[in-house]
Amino acid sequence: MLVGKGGKRGGKRSIWTGVPRWAQVCTIFGIVLMMFSGTTLVGAEALMSRYEGAVGKGDLFGDQAAGAARKSDIKGPVNILLVGIDPRDDTTPPLADSIMVLHVPAEMDRAYLFSMPRDLYVEIPAFEKANWNGGRGRLNGAMSHGSIVPGGNPDPARGFELLATTVQQITGIKRFDGGAIINFTGFRKIVDAMGGVTMNIEREVRSEHREPNGKHRKGNPNGPGYIGPQATYPKGEQHLSGWQALDYVRQRYPKNGVPDGDYGRQRHQQQFVKAMANQALSADVVTNPIKLDRVLRAAGESLIFNGRGNTIADFAFALKDIRPDSINMVKLPGENIGTGSAYQGERLVPEAQDFFRSVQNGTVDAFLLEHPDFRNKDK
Repeated sequence: MLVGKGGKRGGKRSIWTGVPRWAQVCTIFGIVLMMFSGTTLVGAEALMSRYEGAVGKGDLFGDQAAGAARKSDIKGPVNILLVGIDPRDDTTPPLADSIMVLHVPAEMDRAYLFSMPRDLYVEIPAFEKANWNGGRGRLNGAMSHGSIVPGGNPDPARGFELLATTVQQITGIKRFDGGAIINFTGFRKIVDAMGGVTMNIEREVRSEHREPNGKHRKGNPNGPGYIGPQATYPKGEQHLSGWQALDYVRQRYPKNGVPDGDYGRQRHQQQFVKAMANQALSADVVTNPIKLDRVLRAAGESLIFNGRGNTIADFAFALKDIRPDSINMVKLPGENIGTGSAYQGERLVPEAQDFFRSVQNGTVDAFLLEHPDFRNKDK
């Protein structure tokens, strides 16, 4: 249902025509943020075609049957919703473990990546397709409520549709130009295909879930949590394998070395996005056709994508001027609603609404100059 072949370009002139020597494109979808370069014009075209065909397709916005409005040329501003899930099985409604918005202003030469707190306590609108009558709840639950298929297995694409509507309601973004669901377990394959990823670890972090050898820690027979040795990520520059990178960006408890909880995890996930982009653009990957092909196929197998009528190649060409160092990472500060057993979730500080208005008005740079605390650390 969610897998299909990449769309044809319908006679449109190839994006590679007239591009001299090296054809450089950037495909910025989700936590993957896959950026790559073709080694030759022919090789790049073949790799793009293979990548396009490997990516799963889904009706993420509920407009596929009616025919999504395709732009002949993608122009800014562009907003893309990126959702990471960690599905346990085909019968359990998925929660949105990571919710990011990639905002590209009208100039199309830079981007802003901001995370929506998954515990944000919001109004989730009614969604007739899933028999959801609407109500208050945590943002990540919108994915779960929307994915319900009466009499059938959950549909993540349908869950994405309700989540997208909810995020639009919060941010004031009228329409997303594209979206992707990223399977977190696929990251391990992508990172391993690249030969690992180098990250700057802010402070020592100890894993809640994994032993030093990568095995799952054993459950505590005397109560909640886990027991046994913990994988440790020392402070400083570290080269991580796939399972290590995925484990590191999942940590969120102060007792494990992440003092700011889920906000720390959001920051680490954004840092991981940029680290993957840098690694994908490294000479070790882009000059090795075999490794590049493995990376692209692993990325394709980890994604469900919808460009609302535009293909991945269309977006790759439109966003070709955005490089890792022109991606600005944004934090949306918030605070708890309730404590302990009375905890309901998170709410954003009032200034977050000013940030959302700056996204709508194309004034994000000015906003960040006045609110430097909204900037997340790159490293």
